[in-house]
Amino acid sequence: MYMLQFMLAAIELPMTDPVLKFLLILVIILAAPLLLNKLRIPHLLGLIIAGAIIGPHGFNLISRDSSIILSGTAGLLYIMFLAGLEIDMGDFKKNKWKSLAFGIYTFLISMALGMLLGVYVLNFSVLTSALLASMFASHTLIAYPIISKLGITKNKAVTITVGGTMVTDTLALLVLTVVVGLAMGKVDDMFYYRLSGAIIVYFLFVLIAFPLIGRWFFKRVDDNISQYIFVLVMLFLGAYLAELAGLEAIIGAFIAGIALNRLIPGTSPLMNRVEFVGNAIFIPFFLISVGMLIDYRAFFTSWDTLKVGGLMIVVATIAKYVCAWLTQKIFGMSDDQRWVIFGLNSAHAAATLAVVTVGYNVILGQTPDGEPIRLLNESVLNGSILMVLVTCTMASFAAQKGAHNIAMADGPEDKEDEEDHKERILIPVSYEGNVSELVNLSTAIKSKKNKSGLYALNVINNKASDEKTIKQAKKVLNMTVTTAAATDNLVHDLLRYDLNVANAIISVIQEQAITDMVLGLHQGKGISPSFLGNMTEGILNQSNVTTFIYRPMQPMATIKRHWIVVPENAEKEVGFPMWVNKMWNIALNTGAQLLFHASEGTLAYLKELYKKRPIEAEFTLFDDWNDFLIIFREIKSDDMLWIVMSRRERFSYHASMSRIPGYLNSYFQMNNFALIYPVQAGGKSTKFMI
Repeated sequence: MYMLQFMLAAIELPMTDPVLKFLLILVIILAAPLLLNKLRIPHLLGLIIAGAIIGPHGFNLISRDSSIILSGTAGLLYIMFLAGLEIDMGDFKKNKWKSLAFGIYTFLISMALGMLLGVYVLNFSVLTSALLASMFASHTLIAYPIISKLGITKNKAVTITVGGTMVTDTLALLVLTVVVGLAMGKVDDMFYYRLSGAIIVYFLFVLIAFPLIGRWFFKRVDDNISQYIFVLVMLFLGAYLAELAGLEAIIGAFIAGIALNRLIPGTSPLMNRVEFVGNAIFIPFFLISVGMLIDYRAFFTSWDTLKVGGLMIVVATIAKYVCAWLTQKIFGMSDDQRWVIFGLNSAHAAATLAVVTVGYNVILGQTPDGEPIRLLNESVLNGSILMVLVTCTMASFAAQKGAHNIAMADGPEDKEDEEDHKERILIPVSYEGNVSELVNLSTAIKSKKNKSGLYALNVINNKASDEKTIKQAKKVLNMTVTTAAATDNLVHDLLRYDLNVANAIISVIQEQAITDMVLGLHQGKGISPSFLGNMTEGILNQSNVTTFIYRPMQPMATIKRHWIVVPENAEKEVGFPMWVNKMWNIALNTGAQLLFHASEGTLAYLKELYKKRPIEAEFTLFDDWNDFLIIFREIKSDDMLWIVMSRRERFSYHASMSRIPGYLNSYFQMNNFALIYPVQAGGKSTKFMI
C-alpha cells in the first residue's frame, strides 16, 4: 500500500514519461472491451469515455500533446482507409447510383435543417450557419469496426452507406473550403476553377496511378514487412495529396483504400495485418484522443453551451435518422438495415472536429473590448464536443443492434451450407517456392466461413527417407502452416511415407474426406504430356474430387481478371456447381472480374446461376476449341487463365483438350493458369448445390 502511494506521489501529472503514457493507453485498450462487454456497451464508446477520464479535462493523467494528436490522426485516417479497402467493389459498382443518391440527399437534408437552425433559431450569419450545417451533413464511420467485426461489411446497407460517405463528406468539406474562403476574402473569379481542377486531377491520379504503382510493387516485393509499410505510405500519401487538392485528409484516405481495394484481397495475409494493426493500435488511439477533447465542465458552467449543443444534437440526429428511414423505404430494406445505416451515418467526429476547429480559428474581427469575433464561437465549439460524445454513443448502439441482428439472421443459412458441404481442401506441397501462392489460391477458392478445412501434405519416398529429406519436408509443411496462419486460417499438416506419390495423395483424400485439391507447378515450368499422363492422370482416375492444377507467375492479389474457358456440356457434369462455386468465391474474396467463355447453352446456364451474385462477371460465346488461341490474342499479362477440363469419355470431353498443355507452354508462359478437373459421374461425389 505504501509502495503504491509512493509510486503515485512520484508520478508527475500530466505524465511526461513516454513509457508510462504508452503503458496506460495500452492498459485502457486492453481493459475497455473486457469490462464493457459484460455491460453490453460497445467498446468504442468505452475508449472515448476513457479518453475523457484520463484527458486534460478529466484527471489530467495525459495531456493531448502532439504525440496523441499524431496517433489520433493516424487512427482516423486508418478507419477511412479500411472502409475503402473492405468495400465490395463489385457491389459498390452495382449500387453506385444508390450510394450517390444517398450521399446527395443526406447532404441536402442535413444542410437544409442546419441552415434553418443557424439562421432562424440561433440567429447566426449565413456563413456561420452554412458552416454549422456542414457539420451536420458530414459523418464519421466510427461504428465501422463494429460492422467489420460482425462480418456484414458486404451487406447492401453497409455498401450504400460507405459509398455515400465519400459523397456527403466531400461535399461538406467543400462547403468548409468555400465558406472559409469567402469569410477571409480569398474567393476570386478563378477560385472555383482552381478548386475543381485540383479535385479532378487528384481523383484521377489516385484512382489510376495508385493501382498501377501497387501492382508493380507487389509483383516485385514479397517481404511481409515491406508490403505493410508500402500500404501505410500509400495511405498517408493519398491523405496528403487530398490536402494539397483542397480536400480533407480523411477523404484522401478513403480514396486510397478504394484505389488499393483489389490489390489487397480480404483473404490475404496483408489484409489480415492491416486490420490487426489498425484495430489493435491506430483506431483505439483515435477514439481515446476524441475523448480527450470532451470538457464536461463547460456543460455545467454555460447555459449557452448546453442550449447550442442540445439543438445541434437534436437537429443532426433527426437529419440522419430521416436519411436512414428514406434509404430503407426507397431501396426496400429491413428495419435492421435502417439501424445499420443510422449507426454508420449518425456519428460526428472527424469532419465535425475539422470544421469546428477551422471555423473557431477564423477571426473575422474584434469587439470594442478587444475580444476576437470568430466564425464559430466557443458555444459552438463546446457544443460540437457534446455532439461528438452523444452521437458516437448513439451510433455505436444503433450499429451494434442492427449489425448483430443481421449477422444472427444470416447464421442459419451459413450453418445449413456447412451441413450440405463439408469443404476440405488438400494442398500437396514439396517445393518452398510455390507454397505461398498455393495457400493464397486455396484461401481464395474456399468459403470465408471455413477456417480449418485446409490440409497440407508432403510425401516422402520410403527409399529416400534420410534425415535431410525428412527435415526439408517438415520445413515445407511448417512454412505452409505459417503462411495460412497469417490469413487467420488453420492448416492441418500431414507427412506421409510412400513409394508412390499418387497413392499417398489418394489415400489422404479418402482418409480426410477431401472435397477439393490444389496441385502446384514450379514457377517457370510448364505442363508436359508425361506429367499429365503419369501422376496427375493416376490421381484423377482413382479419385473424384475437384482438382486444380496451378502454375503461378505473379501474386494472386495482382490479377485483374480471371478468364474461365468452359467446354460444351460442362453443366451436365455432377461437379459443375462445385467448381462454379469456387469461381464465385474467387470473385468475392479477391474482387477480380470473371470472364466466362463457353458455348451458348452453357452460358445460358451460367447466367442463370449468377443473376443474384454480387460480383462482376461477363459472358462471351466460345464454342470452337480448335481455335483455342483466340484467347491468346485477347488475354493480358495481369489476367489469369482457368480451363475447365474433363476426363476421357465424359459428357464435356473434347479431343482438343489434349493440345492444351502445348498451348499453355507455348503461348501463356507469362500468365497464371489453372486447369480444373471437376467431379464427374462414375466416382464418389459430394452433394452440393449453389
